[in-house]
Amino acid sequence: MRAETQNTVEKIRKSLGLLEQRLDWETAEFRLEEFNARVEDPNLWDDPAAAQKLMRERQQLVDAMETYKSIKQELADQIELIELGEMEEDEEVVSEAEAALKALAETAGQKELEALLDGEADGNDTFLEINAGAGGTEACDWAAMLQRMYVRWAEKRGYEVELQSEEAGAEAGIKSCAYKISGPNAYGWLKSESGVHRLVRISPFGKGTRETSFASVWVYPVVDDNIEIEVNPADIRVDTYRSSGAGGQHVNTTDSAVRITHHPTGIVVTSSEKSQHQNRDIAMKALKSRLYQMELDKRNAAINEAHENKGSAGWGNQIRSYVLQPYQMVKDLRTNHETSDTQGVLDGDLDPFMGATLAQQVSGKSRADARED
Repeated sequence: MRAETQNTVEKIRKSLGLLEQRLDWETAEFRLEEFNARVEDPNLWDDPAAAQKLMRERQQLVDAMETYKSIKQELADQIELIELGEMEEDEEVVSEAEAALKALAETAGQKELEALLDGEADGNDTFLEINAGAGGTEACDWAAMLQRMYVRWAEKRGYEVELQSEEAGAEAGIKSCAYKISGPNAYGWLKSESGVHRLVRISPFGKGTRETSFASVWVYPVVDDNIEIEVNPADIRVDTYRSSGAGGQHVNTTDSAVRITHHPTGIVVTSSEKSQHQNRDIAMKALKSRLYQMELDKRNAAINEAHENKGSAGWGNQIRSYVLQPYQMVKDLRTNHETSDTQGVLDGDLDPFMGATLAQQVSGKSRADARED
């Protein structure tokens, strides 16, 4: 077996090792038997929410077990084909098997990253907020670029994207926007995007000068219905107001928009779609999700540190830098992961950045450790 092919095999085996560890393979069969026994309980659907949660957890275990078995079996099959091809000096068989191994290595690597998404709320849907920071019109335009980037990323994954609110910039772009993004592990993937994003480029607004703009991104999970988050009515203020979108499909000039302010934390959430009653419901869910996120932060020191260091959307607080002039480079300042394919990133190619941050969080490495590596 060629050295390059042997390296590919070892890479796949390494991914299988992590999958086995995350799955706790020695107990997987027993856990599946327990799930199956509970599914057969005739009283299961007396509590629909609990039943649905149980079915989701069972299906996740089944999918994980099938993925592990499938990768392991295909690895064995392709190794056997290569050995047979080498024995019979059939270069075509060897080449086809080697190509299949390379494709399997990519699949295994992707499944390895997905296996890291085992946090308490990683499997949940998510809210995504973007706010323009320092930089005036430039920052509003940058916020709109980020808006497009995340929508494209989500759509490529087949996620459902719902605009919750949007405030247009005075001259261009947006001052802020909020989305609900629904799909498997939506929060788990997007949680690493919380922070300040910095853009360096030649101004497109007639100045011809190089400008630096900032925008902040805030990600928090949609709270499941079975998670109890109590909100004291005395702690909130509910305001209704006339909303105005950016025009076109987002235009909204009714008095139905709702803003909820949570006095103890200073959290403000808004919703300016549909009816006033629906907006209040959406805003309350968003508030509960924000409060839940705060509780998650307290339990997770690494995430908590990242949010504490977030600060204002300006110098010194950025997590990622996007440079379009005088050279092309997107660089994450937490992991040192970078690429010169700036257009690809702005078109939604974010998985390598998310994966690098996720792996760093799981390994427990600090930013300093990542920079040394």
